[in-house]
Amino acid sequence: MKTVDPRYVRWGAWGLSVAAFAVSFVAWGQGYQWQLSGLSLYQFFPLLGLTAFSLMWSHYIAAVMRQYVGAEAAVLHSYFEITSAAVLVAILLHPGLLGWQLWRDGLGLPPGSYKLYVGVAGYTWVLVGLTAFVIFLSYELRRFFGKRPWWRFVQYASDVAMFLIFFHGLRLGTHLRQGWFRGVWFFYGITLAGALLYMYVLKPRQQQIAKTS
Repeated sequence: MKTVDPRYVRWGAWGLSVAAFAVSFVAWGQGYQWQLSGLSLYQFFPLLGLTAFSLMWSHYIAAVMRQYVGAEAAVLHSYFEITSAAVLVAILLHPGLLGWQLWRDGLGLPPGSYKLYVGVAGYTWVLVGLTAFVIFLSYELRRFFGKRPWWRFVQYASDVAMFLIFFHGLRLGTHLRQGWFRGVWFFYGITLAGALLYMYVLKPRQQQIAKTS
């Protein structure tokens, strides 16, 4: 397969991430009829969760796009460094701001305050989100351990965490209960599954066929 111009791969990745963020922002803004002045942290923190998942989804799609056209990994190095930093900030602030506001309102510290906020029925999905949170933070250690043979298990856990967040948002997200963005969320889940299928099954099979042909 002829390699595509690296510029197109970079532009495609950046365009995808910008579009994913824009869609999340529009869904969030519409949820408040664009009356955004004077919003509390309770109303702002969901945007960070939507942003984090949307950007991480775009990472998977961009990675598959790069692999499919045969571009070198270095093509998207800066893209991943910059957008991963944005994801990390969003991941930290999403539960952090909520916990801070709950504490200020006299509901105590997490995770107990989260339980008071979402109720007993929703608390299971809070724990699902916190599990994914720990996994994603662990993945940030790739700079130190990324070349170790056991690191692939952290990558597998990170892939699973994406689906944990998918269902966490689906069950708790106020902007995902109905409307067009709920359909977009399902699109993210389906295409994420497709991206993982390509990376773990189809791509290795193609490489094996190429070696034996």
